[in-house]
Amino acid sequence: MKEQVHEILNGYPAAANDSLIPILQQIQDKLGFLSEEAVIEVGKHLHMPASKIFGVATFYNQFRFTQPGKYHIQVCRGTACHVLGSATVLEEIEKQLKVKAGQTTRDKMFSLEVVACIGACGLAPVISINGEFHAKLTAESIQNILQEYRNKEELS
Repeated sequence: MKEQVHEILNGYPAAANDSLIPILQQIQDKLGFLSEEAVIEVGKHLHMPASKIFGVATFYNQFRFTQPGKYHIQVCRGTACHVLGSATVLEEIEKQLKVKAGQTTRDKMFSLEVVACIGACGLAPVISINGEFHAKLTAESIQNILQEYRNKEELS
């Protein structure tokens, strides 16, 4: 992990504070999240305290500080999804996986994130699992979808 972070930082040899967000975005793209170790390395590179970097990163909801599961679930909570029942969908996912939004299951198979809008309003309520959309959801369909992903794991 440290090597990957240094590879990214080497692309910013004379980096200043204005490089912080692009650096963090690249690290998250590469690692899937911002580890404490990565934040410390960025701080050393930018001559900035890690606490300031965490402060900036926590301001933006695009950054994660825990490793996502193999199957990352994004639940849309935009207006159309909200009106058509995304709160029930979210509750069912939390119940089925025994995690809350922002958490990853113990087996590291699933992680759960709430997003403001996925941009698929005509499919509401909708979730995305690793970029694959599941539309017009109900509590019952959530159970089936999660079971499909569990079955994939059993076959591999």
